[in-house]
Amino acid sequence: MTPNAQYHPRAAAAWMLGAVALLCLLDACLKQLAGHYPALQVAALRGLVGLPLVLAWAGATVGLRSLLRVHWPLHLARGALGVVFLSCFVLGLRELPLSTAYAITFVGPLLVTAMAVPLLGEKVGPRRWTAIVVGLVGVLVVLRPGGDGVATAGGLFVLLATVCYAASVITVRMLAQRDSAQALVFWFLAMVAIGAGLLAWPEWVPVRAEHAWPLIGIAVFGTLGQVALTHAFRLGEASLVAPLEYTALVWVVVLDLAIWHVLPDGMTWLGAAIIVASGLYLVRRERVVAADRDGPSPGH
Repeated sequence: MTPNAQYHPRAAAAWMLGAVALLCLLDACLKQLAGHYPALQVAALRGLVGLPLVLAWAGATVGLRSLLRVHWPLHLARGALGVVFLSCFVLGLRELPLSTAYAITFVGPLLVTAMAVPLLGEKVGPRRWTAIVVGLVGVLVVLRPGGDGVATAGGLFVLLATVCYAASVITVRMLAQRDSAQALVFWFLAMVAIGAGLLAWPEWVPVRAEHAWPLIGIAVFGTLGQVALTHAFRLGEASLVAPLEYTALVWVVVLDLAIWHVLPDGMTWLGAAIIVASGLYLVRRERVVAADRDGPSPGH
């Protein structure tokens, strides 16, 4: 954010709530396709159909030339992580309700904090480590290994997808100071489209006409979601905006009920509550640590 930029908390919150809703709709479209096409093909289609709208967004804001002035090694690493992340997530969506998959992915911010220690050299105190461990316990509650829960291939695929997503976020932290949000989104989609497309090509299934609407939804919801996300973090502090990501649980439960007529069971709700509580505590601790590091403001 530039020095002259001002925070607008209400506008930031509104943009973030909109972004969360749009990205939930995107994932519902992915789930619609997951049972009909190979996972790598769905990942490739996710990247391919989104590129035209992202190009239009970049052209209208930062200009297309700016897309070429990027830090290529990190973009390539993020693209590779994206192929694994999207493919595993689609494999998980085949078996799990959207709400259960999201409950597992909510551990992502906790994993980002843990990975930031070895990869970015950040310091994490004992309280935040405790929040991370508690969050992982919440994941175990959702998966229920050894019981009658969802510790199936689907649940494990979603967990692997979340690990790759967290690693991808680390690369975003490195790139955000150098490259525009438009470049980050464009090259992520382009590399996923190319990488997953090449891997999927030997078993490519012709896309059926009735799946045009989910593909259009992926393009529109994905692009608008990224635009809204960019505005949210531009207008508001991360500590205000990030916790609103957990409102996704409301959306995915509604989508599960409306489209697939399923609801999460009690253990999934319990595990999700543990993960969300850990995440919110972690956000609060990071805000306290940042305030202590910056020191008291003048007059205090």
